[in-house]
Amino acid sequence: MEEKQITLDNLEKGADNPAFSSLGEERLYEECDGPRGESKEERRGEGRLSSYCRKALQPASKAKRFCKAHAKVLKMVVQGLLGVAYLCYFIAACWLNFQRALALVIMTAVVVFFTCWSFFKKHCGAKVLLLLSPVWKCFQKSWPWLKWLVWVALLGGLITWLALDTSRNPEQLISLAGFCFLVLFLFACSKHHGAVSWRAVFWGLGLEFLFGLFVLRTSPGVQAFQWLGDQIQYFLSYTTAGSSFVFGNTLIEEVFAFQTLPIVVFFSCVMSILYYLGVMQWLIVKISWLLQISMGTTPTETLSVAGNIFVGQTEAPLLIRPYLADMTRSEIHAVMTGGFSTIAGSVMGAYISFGIDAASLIAASVMAAPCALAMSKLVYPEVEESKFKGKASIRLSSGEEQNILEAASNGAAASVGLVANIAANLIAFLAVLEFINAALRWLGEMVDIEGLSFQVICSYVLMPVAFLMGADWADSPLVAELLGIKIFLNEFVAYQQLATYKKNRLSGLEEWDGSRKQWISERAESITTFALCGFANLSSIGIMLGGLASMVPQRKGDLASVVLRALLTGICVSMLNACLAGLLYVPTELGDCVTFLSTANFSSTSYTTYMCCKQLFASSVLENGTLSFTGPWAGVGDSVLCLTQCCGHYNHTSCIGTT
Repeated sequence: MEEKQITLDNLEKGADNPAFSSLGEERLYEECDGPRGESKEERRGEGRLSSYCRKALQPASKAKRFCKAHAKVLKMVVQGLLGVAYLCYFIAACWLNFQRALALVIMTAVVVFFTCWSFFKKHCGAKVLLLLSPVWKCFQKSWPWLKWLVWVALLGGLITWLALDTSRNPEQLISLAGFCFLVLFLFACSKHHGAVSWRAVFWGLGLEFLFGLFVLRTSPGVQAFQWLGDQIQYFLSYTTAGSSFVFGNTLIEEVFAFQTLPIVVFFSCVMSILYYLGVMQWLIVKISWLLQISMGTTPTETLSVAGNIFVGQTEAPLLIRPYLADMTRSEIHAVMTGGFSTIAGSVMGAYISFGIDAASLIAASVMAAPCALAMSKLVYPEVEESKFKGKASIRLSSGEEQNILEAASNGAAASVGLVANIAANLIAFLAVLEFINAALRWLGEMVDIEGLSFQVICSYVLMPVAFLMGADWADSPLVAELLGIKIFLNEFVAYQQLATYKKNRLSGLEEWDGSRKQWISERAESITTFALCGFANLSSIGIMLGGLASMVPQRKGDLASVVLRALLTGICVSMLNACLAGLLYVPTELGDCVTFLSTANFSSTSYTTYMCCKQLFASSVLENGTLSFTGPWAGVGDSVLCLTQCCGHYNHTSCIGTT
């Protein structure tokens, strides 16, 4: 008997498993009939049983063959039914409450737009390009003189806008001066001054400025990112369901590790699912395409920097792992700078849980991408011939998960190391910081210097930098202290301290407690949020070198030679973002304090209560024992009562007249 086997060749040719066809069953039965040596009666009984099985399997076999023959049609029918079902759901949601369904409308519009664009590009893209080719050739001929006209127009518009905008808030000029100083400082540190690609530098800074202008100044940008930040906060609150079940409500409410670190696990799980579905790859490709065509950078470095918006400094290079061995030192420097200039989405969730503004964190991460690419090309310009220059596309590596459940499980499991790393670093760095402060206090006491600490040293050394970024002179010591903690320890500890200052401000504490400042202004908070948003600290050098060296061990020497420049560039990129935040910051209006204090419940205080009481104190005049009021409080009947209530919480010379 010639033995029949199922091989890979058979499967590739479309041969079915014999067990699922009636003909195959007969063959198998005939082949197995002889050697078994069974009696005629037994074979007859089994034959009847086999006949029944064949009849039972015939409908399934026919259905299988029908599905294979009409697979495309069935797929289109199923997709059509799902589309109709979603359309009905969409119409019903809009009909019932359009305002409630606004987010659904926006997401649907985005998906429909990109779907139509992909369809149009696939079927009509070549024809449109052919039709527009004469226009493109004419544009290329005119570009040598047209580009200078464009640059002059843009520069003139920018100068005019800055002159008009800063005339209302002169303190913005300090942030502008800081921005220019940092760019000039990085140019002074350039490896090859004559090889700088100014196209990459100006386009990168321009994209950063335009995005910052959209997010911080335009109503649609402010509302969109505020909405996005609120949704992320709601989304992260779902972590409580899992952490409370595992640890209990008491622990997650009182213990930092059980309150914040589970968010990292949840966020990592979600990111893994998005990678499996291809959502993250799609986003990264779109952002990198914009950066690549505008700045003229190579696909490899651009993809890695774009990936850093969403993932960490060692995860983003995995997107281009097959190409790392052939990248130039300038491209490796860009990859490192992108990692140092941004934060991962997983730890961003932890910072949001502290109370840091989510919209500012998202904006800082996105703004850092073009700025990091621009500054990396300023500090380490390309002087080698890149193998990827002019390459149309780079294939993104993807995960090996077989289904969405495996992706979720792998994402959660991968975060365990990150959570342990965060916890271990917090324990170690806070303990080391306390030891350093104790040693500095002891050394200071030897020469009659009281209260000497690491934070005090940083506040003096980095105070000019904090002031150049746009912080008020009174806030500069605290901002400089946070910068020092971020650079020499890590940003996690710095954001935790910033959250404490923000909590003090929002709870309505007095700005000064004796000689100690308890919080910083809203402007300084915004600037500091941008300045701390990056992994650029001394401990990250080992993480970066370890991660990249494990991928390309043969490039260890090149990695070590550029890592310090990349760290310096990453630090300055975060500061450039902070300068831009200070330049574009718009003070919030205080509102009608008379109405607010007249209806306020003084059992607790808030930032608005403090500022309105401060306004009331400034409006009160005490002369010869007589208390009077000026400004908006003049002639208000409840002025004395409101002043008495304010004096119950805050100290001021006007309070003497109310006793």
